[in-house]
Amino acid sequence: MAFESPIQQALQHYPITLALVVICIGVFALQLFFGVNPTNPTNQSLIAWGANFLPFSLGETPWRLVTSLFLHIGFMHLLFNMFALYYFGQVAERMFGAVNFLALFLLSGVGGNLLNNFLGLHSVMAGEPPIISAGASGGIMGIGMALLVTALTKTSFNNFALNFRSLLIVMAINLGYGFLVGGIDNAGHVGGAIVGGLLGLVYVMQYRVIRQQQLFAHQASSAPWQPNTLANSEISGITSHQSTPPSSHALSGKIVRSSYMILTVLFIGIYWWLHTNFMQLLNTTLPSIIH
Repeated sequence: MAFESPIQQALQHYPITLALVVICIGVFALQLFFGVNPTNPTNQSLIAWGANFLPFSLGETPWRLVTSLFLHIGFMHLLFNMFALYYFGQVAERMFGAVNFLALFLLSGVGGNLLNNFLGLHSVMAGEPPIISAGASGGIMGIGMALLVTALTKTSFNNFALNFRSLLIVMAINLGYGFLVGGIDNAGHVGGAIVGGLLGLVYVMQYRVIRQQQLFAHQASSAPWQPNTLANSEISGITSHQSTPPSSHALSGKIVRSSYMILTVLFIGIYWWLHTNFMQLLNTTLPSIIH
């Protein structure tokens, strides 16, 4: 077997994970090039680079719900998130496929930002100032929760099997840490985890439908049925019993496509409701919030 460098392995088996990491690091490098403080960036610089800031995100720049996922508040924030993104991503992408993995990351991240803005709007209405948030944490928590759901249901995607207890500990530490340390976007974490858990259930249902169809096909033919095996490996030692990467269409189907459409429509509806309420609030009681 020819030697493959880590970059070659990533390009072959989990290119979206690698691309997301590269984009986040590239954005941080551009910030440094233009003089942004690498350890303690100012609020002004974060807003200028696309952070999630309620008056703008619910105002004229809703794209911040997405761009903020690739922006980080200092080097340590970037370092921890990129480690977690790689840790979860290189497994999840091979399990769910590249397209589903990207959708999982983006939908979880946007869902986390929407929950952040929902709670933030109520805080503003109570007289508190809006906060700035950024980072890939919501998307990462969504990925982790989707993996946790597959472990809980003992579903082996593409012959990958996860240890539920190990994943539960990792997720509990990540969620719990946010509530113990100040300055962390807990709403983004929780919102991302909720969306990721829902999509994890969707993937499990779609996978079982596909597997059932395969079983019927095998029963109708002379080929012996060989179900996937479930291993009891730790998350850090997750193994696959096949050498070729899974197809990015491994989980394509009506259940997955319908779920993406429903979530997209739901997010648009939630955003419009938040936008309408914020604009009403802005026009009546907060004339100087952006100034």
